[in-house]
Amino acid sequence: MAGLSLRCGDCGAHLKSVEEAQEHAELTTHTNFSESTEAVLNLVCTACGKPCRSKTETDLHTKRTGHADFVDKTSEAAKPIELEAPKAPMESEESAVAPAEGNQSEEMVVPEVDKNLLNELESMGFPTARATRALHFSGNISLEAAINWVADHEDDPDIDQMPLVPVNMKAETSKPSLTPEEVKMKAQELRERARKKKEEEEKKMEREREKERIRIGKELLEAKRIEEENERKRLLALRKAEKEEEKRAREKIRQKLEEDKAERRRKLGLPPEDPEAAKPSSTVVEDKKSFLPVRPASKAERMRDCLRSLKQHHKDEDAKVRRAFQTLLTYAGNVAKNPDEEKFRKIRVNNPTFQDRVGSLHGGIEFLEICGFQKLDNEFLFLPRDKVDMAVLNSAGSELNSAIANPFFGVL
Repeated sequence: MAGLSLRCGDCGAHLKSVEEAQEHAELTTHTNFSESTEAVLNLVCTACGKPCRSKTETDLHTKRTGHADFVDKTSEAAKPIELEAPKAPMESEESAVAPAEGNQSEEMVVPEVDKNLLNELESMGFPTARATRALHFSGNISLEAAINWVADHEDDPDIDQMPLVPVNMKAETSKPSLTPEEVKMKAQELRERARKKKEEEEKKMEREREKERIRIGKELLEAKRIEEENERKRLLALRKAEKEEEKRAREKIRQKLEEDKAERRRKLGLPPEDPEAAKPSSTVVEDKKSFLPVRPASKAERMRDCLRSLKQHHKDEDAKVRRAFQTLLTYAGNVAKNPDEEKFRKIRVNNPTFQDRVGSLHGGIEFLEICGFQKLDNEFLFLPRDKVDMAVLNSAGSELNSAIANPFFGVL
């Protein structure tokens, strides 16, 4: 069976023609070639038709374009190797002589590249022409630079053509593109540029974080304002509901009184009261009442105002206010349960416990005075036995219990 490729015995690269073997020999000085029945790999991209001759090339193509589907057309492209090198036509020889006489054109040769790097690229599956082209145009610096060049130029139509340079530039291409000092300066420049770029990115990120903090702060303030507004509306609605409930309760009491009055008239055999006849009299009563002096506040109302004042003067000390209410409730409860016991009707004003719980708070002593306690020589608060009024003490207990149980007491 005729061979399908030429295999380099020195590096193992498979070449599909005698021309490629000759180019490989010129670049690597490898001369050990033999026919091989193994065809050169031909993987064709189904998306763009790009042919790849190794797994490494398919990986680079996928990384660059995102195309991941390849069709193996190795058997279709495989052809027997022609071992005789093609002869150059006579016309080309004559045409080569004529320009030499007229234009003296320069001879073009394959540029010299690093043989070690070339061998590594060929072992990875890159064709000799492509590997040589990559090393030449990437500055013959490193394997990574050559692979990156291939990835960036794999769509070039001449990527698999052997590069040619004038013969007088051959020596120059073999030299490093940069001196060690220039490489060091270039590396320093790149590090400095990377540092500046990093600083700019950090500043930009810091500005973005500051903007985010400001935005979050504004949102929190707005949320707090809305919450306070909702709380205020809720308290107003609660207060309104309480007033409406009181109004309904008074209306029920009035209706109950009217029913009781009508029932008494029925039992006495009197005719029902005419609402129309009673209406003018009520108007007169209302007119008279409007000219009457304002009724003084009851003790219960005074107690309520006193407790409300105490709460508002110490609005940031809820625990202290609650303790004062409970202490006043204890004083009133002890007197109501044991009115004959003088120890419950006598309080030392300078007592530290009394001062801490009640005496030092605005309105504490005033509440006890409304309950009937009197000052004796500014040393005691004393409630005489004959001044004990159970109705007043019961009102005090009711007001204190209401103030303790209602979390919104004294807010409005």
